[in-house]
Amino acid sequence: MPLPTLPSIPLPLHGVGGRADLPVPFWLAVYGAGIAVVLSFAALGVLWPTSRLRPDKGRPLPRLQRVVDSPLLRWPLRAVALVVSVVLLSAAFLGSNGVESNPVPWFLFIVFWVGLVPLSLVFGPVWQVVNPLRTLHELASRAALSDPERGLRELPARLGYWPAAAWLAAFAWVELVLPSRTEPRLLGVLILGYAVVNLLAAAVYGARWFGRGDGFEVYSALIGRLAPVGRRPDGRLALRNPLDGLAGLRPEPGLVGVVVVLLGSTAYDGLTRTKQWKSFAGSAGGWTAVPKATLGLLACTAFVGVTYVVATRLSGRYAGADPKPLPAAFAHSVVPIAVGYAIAHYFSLLVLDGQQAWILASDPFATGANWFGTAHWTIDFTVVSTRFIAVTQISAIVIGHILGVVAAHDRAVALFKGRGAIRGQYPLLAVMVVYTLGGVLLLLGT
Repeated sequence: MPLPTLPSIPLPLHGVGGRADLPVPFWLAVYGAGIAVVLSFAALGVLWPTSRLRPDKGRPLPRLQRVVDSPLLRWPLRAVALVVSVVLLSAAFLGSNGVESNPVPWFLFIVFWVGLVPLSLVFGPVWQVVNPLRTLHELASRAALSDPERGLRELPARLGYWPAAAWLAAFAWVELVLPSRTEPRLLGVLILGYAVVNLLAAAVYGARWFGRGDGFEVYSALIGRLAPVGRRPDGRLALRNPLDGLAGLRPEPGLVGVVVVLLGSTAYDGLTRTKQWKSFAGSAGGWTAVPKATLGLLACTAFVGVTYVVATRLSGRYAGADPKPLPAAFAHSVVPIAVGYAIAHYFSLLVLDGQQAWILASDPFATGANWFGTAHWTIDFTVVSTRFIAVTQISAIVIGHILGVVAAHDRAVALFKGRGAIRGQYPLLAVMVVYTLGGVLLLLGT
């Protein structure tokens, strides 16, 4: 998922690695990435003849589960998340309206959005645990002596993840297109509106709404499927193969929409850095640039959506299976690809520019305070080298696609029979190679 370019700040807010920082020639990085995906598919066809991924596998960790599920741990974490959210929302309205002296844009777009990726990869669906909206909903339900899990009506099954997909699409538009996206006052209004709408929805449908309708919680939960420690279907916490957790993601309405938005918006962010896009978009800024930017974002998302759906349905036809349910059945295989893109695009952003958030955190209201002793710090751009960043970027994309190929292959041999198990994967392999090559080109293109 993409990060916006924060205007008026003389900082490199996108990845600082580039072609010159690669330890191999640019052409070798591009073709090597595609070849790695093809070779992994070939190896799987020989070495992985039957489905091996099971969400119920994993070694139970009862002692760790007692700690993780303890209210003595969860409620302090929820309280901290709620307090931080209140302080930041207050700073959006009461602090400086300049991005250079207000921590809100930095925390929202970098610490929170980008930081959710490594946190969820390591610890699982962390936002489900500390989500301030869940906390407020539960407190309000307890005050009203009602069950927070039950709302006024059941959440329609056909709704699925579509609300989350819509929220994530809206967030992508705000961070990539909206000209005034870094103004703290505007961000405060948007955050408050997001909170009110989701709390009202939770009042109607109960706490289950957050797991389907809160875009950020859904995003964290999808990434958390790849965490090495996670929940089995029986609720037990277990040490597992991360791909086992991914295989447990149930196909539901809107799941394809979520992964397409994540991948398409990141592709658009990469596209905006190319000479071709800059030539098309021109030098116009502000609201004048919004129509073309919106069109570009929609086009990239539509491209990902159409190619993915066509590829999965062609897979069904080649394998002699019903093609209609296959886009949702294979949607889990896109998750590691989206994670790889996110790491590739924003690793340096989190490590380098993320420091600015902690610097501004000491004085969130621009009063001259120094709460944490960081107000006079400066960003250390030597924390990681540009070569390390460049290698991380390429590696993240390639590894993400290889894991996607493994997940798709395992699902294919479970769904398709006989020779169709391999033949049916050809369209999927083709689209994944296209995504790999396109991802590397957009990442390193100028």
